[in-house]
Amino acid sequence: MAEMHTGAGRRRVAHPRRPRRIATISVHTSPLHQPGTGDAGGMNVYVVEVARRLAEANVEVEIFTRATSGDLPPVVEMAPGVQVRHVTSGPLGGLTKEELPGQLCAFTAGVLRAEAAHPPGWYDLIHSHYWLSGQVGWLAKERWGVPLVHTAHTLAKVKNAQLAIGDRPEPKARLIGEEQVVAEADRLVANTRVEARDLVGRYDADPDRVTVVEPGVDLDRFRPLPGDPTAVRHAARRRLGLPSTGYVVAFVGRIQPLKAPDVLVRAIAALRRRDPALADEVTVVIVGGPSGSGLERPTALIELAASLGVADRVRFLPPQTGGNLPALYRAADLVAVPSHNESFGLVALEAQACGTPVVAAAVGGLVTAVRDQVSGVLVDGHDPTDWADTLRRLLPDRPRRAALARAAVRHAAQFSWDRTVSGLLAVYEETIADCRERLTCELAGGGALSYG
Repeated sequence: MAEMHTGAGRRRVAHPRRPRRIATISVHTSPLHQPGTGDAGGMNVYVVEVARRLAEANVEVEIFTRATSGDLPPVVEMAPGVQVRHVTSGPLGGLTKEELPGQLCAFTAGVLRAEAAHPPGWYDLIHSHYWLSGQVGWLAKERWGVPLVHTAHTLAKVKNAQLAIGDRPEPKARLIGEEQVVAEADRLVANTRVEARDLVGRYDADPDRVTVVEPGVDLDRFRPLPGDPTAVRHAARRRLGLPSTGYVVAFVGRIQPLKAPDVLVRAIAALRRRDPALADEVTVVIVGGPSGSGLERPTALIELAASLGVADRVRFLPPQTGGNLPALYRAADLVAVPSHNESFGLVALEAQACGTPVVAAAVGGLVTAVRDQVSGVLVDGHDPTDWADTLRRLLPDRPRRAALARAAVRHAAQFSWDRTVSGLLAVYEETIADCRERLTCELAGGGALSYG
């Protein structure tokens, strides 16, 4: 394979359009962590599912994440063709996302050392996830002479504009960091058209460098089971120890103000005031662990349920693994996603794929993940009385919920991780080709190499 020389004096191997090996950067959360607690959530699922399917398409993936324990080996094979590299940067233990910017220099040094141990041109492309990773990717792409693709997953300016009451706004350092990554990345992958508009409108991103690639769902794992839906629901409830009779409304996710599980607790209290008989048939199941600012008062939601007089109607479960998560979705009559902001909303998609309608806030990516009045219902705002009214209409209306359930399965079937990876590969190939073309022009003109 022909070699080219960069302005920095390092040899750069000319690559084919399709990458052979990708460096995926996920600084603040490991793909090996359990989603639903700490900082692990939809982004973890995204990184895992995409990496596995890229490897199945003969594209090797090396994921760089911060080491949080001395017991972790330096490299773990997550799947054939996928390695997770634990980079030591700062204390071995949990750091908040606010503390991590101080460790980016050490993390970047670890990433660069890993590449330096390989022949030149080891990585064909960098894909960074979240702004902290984008900062590392920005420096690595300049050093390696390869393009940077970035996915934000969440945007500080959007979060601050839709902040939950009592939640802390994102700091100025993050806003500046995101602006820098948006300016320097060769391509920005947005999860939805809404996010693409935010990148262009709020961050002044070049529209030609923004591409929408929607996330997916594992349609083999999250699917309706054959048989009578009522029997399937009762079997799932027995598995999880949930009431066999009455209605179950589930919340799945990290327990923090952004995800707004308190809206659902307040809604059941409002429902009890409006329709006590119906409320007494409802069990609200909160599945997840404290995260973000929710760590400051990890029992706040339990205390809220008690103060509102609905502790008897609310059950708390830890994050569910393996087959228990699909079983939870199948056990529920409705899944609630009341978040103040979601870049996409994988929980909503997983629930629908299992045949469970979703009631979600009409924000961010949820307007894409849920087809309003077809696969679920979108609620404007976070007023608990509005949510209570929605539950009051839907729960007793079994024919309506059955129609939504059937449509939910059809809607979710449009989103698969294979479709996502196909879109990402197209982005990777176009970005590599664009950067090769720029490199050729710069070398012909005698200019210095620049991918920025």
